[in-house]
Amino acid sequence: MSSMATITPCLWFDGNGLEAAEFYVSLFPDSQIDGVSPGPDGPMMISFTLMSRPYQALNGGPQFTFTEAVSLVVPCDGQAEVDHYWDALTEGGEEGRCGWLKDRFGLSWQVVPNQLGEVLGDPDPERAGRAVEAMMGMSKLDLAAMRAAAAGVSE
Repeated sequence: MSSMATITPCLWFDGNGLEAAEFYVSLFPDSQIDGVSPGPDGPMMISFTLMSRPYQALNGGPQFTFTEAVSLVVPCDGQAEVDHYWDALTEGGEEGRCGWLKDRFGLSWQVVPNQLGEVLGDPDPERAGRAVEAMMGMSKLDLAAMRAAAAGVSE
């Protein structure tokens, strides 16, 4: 068996990997740039840490782009954190549905309140169904609106 410390995601960028890594580490706590390896046309490989987890950015060129098949999940303690990360990550990017977005680099994220499972997993199937229906109509998740929908209260 190998003595690997951890599996590290490597994100492929078209020349703007350092810019992306610098943006991400400025946004999340316990984050930093760990190292930059030079390439023939500038930084080639950037090692960085986001919220104590290692990542790499590779400036590999235009051959590959991000898709929604891979996304990073941002667990949030309440609506204020959802709003903060949503606003920062959608700036220059695009909003998706149900808490999904693409940042200005094309990387997909899910900005999710930690309480989402509690609201969607309500033991009353009618309440849970109303919360899910409300969520399906949202871009940024609004916990209060989902709770209101679960309770049968229209806003």
